[in-house]
Amino acid sequence: MRNILLSFIVFLLGETILHAEDANYTRKEDVIYGRKFGLAMTMDVFTPKKDANGLGIIMCVSGGWFSAKEAILPRFFDESLKRGYTVFAVVHGSQPRFSIPEILEDMHRATRFIRLHAKEYGVDPERLGITGGSAGGHLSLMQGCTGKDGDPEARDPVERESSRVAAVACFFPPTDFLNYGKEGAIALGGGTLSGFKAPFEFVERDPKTNAFVLITDPEKRKEIGKKISPVYHVTEKSAPTLIMHGDADKLVPIQQSELMIERLKANKVPCELVVKKGAAHGWLSILDDSKIFADWFDKHLKKK
Repeated sequence: MRNILLSFIVFLLGETILHAEDANYTRKEDVIYGRKFGLAMTMDVFTPKKDANGLGIIMCVSGGWFSAKEAILPRFFDESLKRGYTVFAVVHGSQPRFSIPEILEDMHRATRFIRLHAKEYGVDPERLGITGGSAGGHLSLMQGCTGKDGDPEARDPVERESSRVAAVACFFPPTDFLNYGKEGAIALGGGTLSGFKAPFEFVERDPKTNAFVLITDPEKRKEIGKKISPVYHVTEKSAPTLIMHGDADKLVPIQQSELMIERLKANKVPCELVVKKGAAHGWLSILDDSKIFADWFDKHLKKK
């Protein structure tokens, strides 16, 4: 499985290089959307060279909650660019340095930044979609369910903007860390996710020393686990959601997507689960499925 995925990534990188010269988009690199502990947080903005449709898609550049500029692969959203979407590839504060609660705040910040500068990028601030795979799918769902209103009193103009999105389309996302694969199975950097401890190393600041200290209390960790699990945040206001998941996925069981779809349906949110028969955590034909995502965004972002 690992060798297949590595081969696929190498293929994508090669395809990206081969098609760079005849790309149907322009790329603005390293746009700073915020700063954290003195370091810049960036995104790359991909704009169609012609026939831009005035709609935007946020790409969560995240796998295992690891994020890096080198992981931005335009071939993943080439179909959306062909259809005129402007794509914002967001690099968040990455594990192992930053945990999931901190990463979620980065995504709120990035979404607000895009909304503030929507006119500059030629997109409608109220018609933004979001996408990603695995951890990127988790972040997409969290944005679709926990988008916040802006603070009109904030000194920072970015913070005055909403962080809500209008549609979600994602691959094989974790959705409930307290019932992972089966009821009662906790996966906060343990169990099936024991290879991903760093993103679950939750910290709090000691008021006496001003130092970050690990949160080790099991009940506190469960509370945080619930806060970072999308299934507990679904309301009737959640964004329309499409999920694609392989039924042979051992890293993120398809049960995770089933739980999410069940909760969305209960709240009458437009949603759909596309099951890839026999597929594990990723598959070689995944690029073809980007057309299905583009169709979903067409349906839920374009004015009727």
